[in-house]
Amino acid sequence: MVERLQLCCACVAILFGLVCAGASLAKEQPFNVLIISTDEHHFGTLGCYGGTIVGTPNIDSIARRGALCTSFYATTPVCSPSRAALVSGRYPQKTPVVTNDVPMDDSIVTFAEVLRRRGYATGFAGKWHLDGPGKPQWAPERQFGFTDNRFMFNRGHWKKLIDTPAGPRVGAHDKKGHPNYDLNGADEKTFSTDWLCQKAIDFIHEHHAGPFCYMLSLPDPHGPNTVRAPYDTMYDDVEVPIPVSLKAGGNEVPQWGRPSGVSPAQLRRIMPQYFGMVKCIDDGVGRILAALGDRELLDRTIVVFTSDHGDLCGEHGRLNKGVPYEGSARIPFLIAAPGAIEPGTVIDEALACVDFLPTLMALLETPLSLPVDGRDASPLFKGEHPSWDDTAFLRSTPRQPWLCAVTQQYKLVFSAAGDPWFIDVQNDPAELTNLFHRPEHAERIRQLTTRLREYCQAHQDPHGRVPAIHQAMQAVLD
Repeated sequence: MVERLQLCCACVAILFGLVCAGASLAKEQPFNVLIISTDEHHFGTLGCYGGTIVGTPNIDSIARRGALCTSFYATTPVCSPSRAALVSGRYPQKTPVVTNDVPMDDSIVTFAEVLRRRGYATGFAGKWHLDGPGKPQWAPERQFGFTDNRFMFNRGHWKKLIDTPAGPRVGAHDKKGHPNYDLNGADEKTFSTDWLCQKAIDFIHEHHAGPFCYMLSLPDPHGPNTVRAPYDTMYDDVEVPIPVSLKAGGNEVPQWGRPSGVSPAQLRRIMPQYFGMVKCIDDGVGRILAALGDRELLDRTIVVFTSDHGDLCGEHGRLNKGVPYEGSARIPFLIAAPGAIEPGTVIDEALACVDFLPTLMALLETPLSLPVDGRDASPLFKGEHPSWDDTAFLRSTPRQPWLCAVTQQYKLVFSAAGDPWFIDVQNDPAELTNLFHRPEHAERIRQLTTRLREYCQAHQDPHGRVPAIHQAMQAVLD
């Protein structure tokens, strides 16, 4: 009897030891990382940013479980430069992806490469746009740390994607056999958003033991504005809102922000499909989050939702991106990091794509030895209330140079074409009034100009040497 009791005690002790060891191992297990990025996505279509037309409960849940950034900006509001800044933490002139279709330099180290070196399984599905002009160019040879890049394509906004014995392919073609953007009967398995979300789910199941880092780069809601059924008719009866800035028609318009002729009738025609694309994305995000939940990984995974840039969606009589207006340059940024970020956190300070990499590494408690231009904003997300310089810097492509310094309230733009603009974004959200010559703002403009000049000097931004920009900045500082 005594021997049996001793044996039982020994078994209990062993079992207790195994449980403790397992708990310790789980505690020491690094966080997984999942990044979901959309393309040309107006932040205002999401419920968590005040959107009322499209219900986006799954995307919104990321904000509820973590943090929402109200002033997060594309470092350059165009696809390739913004993407390079996000994955590298470097300004576009350093990557040197200053416009679309420029290959990122071989020397650039991405967050995926940092984590790959630390034992993470890494992967990428969707639009990459950092390997030059190749289109679609599946699985680029240069992986930049994304080891499983089978479902990465370099360029394009394909609507139908399929699996074949030869690998992934575009499922729609013209009469000459060239891939095109037609829907071509795309369904819940082959529509690009659904197909790519499934690749992320498959990766999660395959690497659930972790740690893993996966980036899902969805080509929607970028045009063409088409989406599969039933999303294609879901918003046909909605009253499409016409932006105040389209209806205002003021005399004072920045040269860089001239209207391109978008009409209310055009918006009423194209926006229901845009809303449908956003709804399809939200449903896909829901499936991915459910896969994490099924594997009991939600509390062990940092989940990020963002976009490469916005879409003006008719604001200021324009579509698409490329200018420092909010609809173009401000992007959604949500991040859930259980145990590190309190649920429901709101970050108002201005941040930009370059700040992502150092912030992510700090949240992962991963030492960072490579050079980065961005700032570690993790103290903001952790609620530590540091002394913070509430300024982010944006720049244009070389085509029509402009530089921008932005805070959570103000935006200062110097352009090679036309007068400088100073906008109070909080009190003038439609961005209709130029306050640059108002004396009550002179000191604030001077401070931001000083910061912008310091940025140009520290990061060798050639836009600061453009004569019209240089002279306008100098006139403020003299």
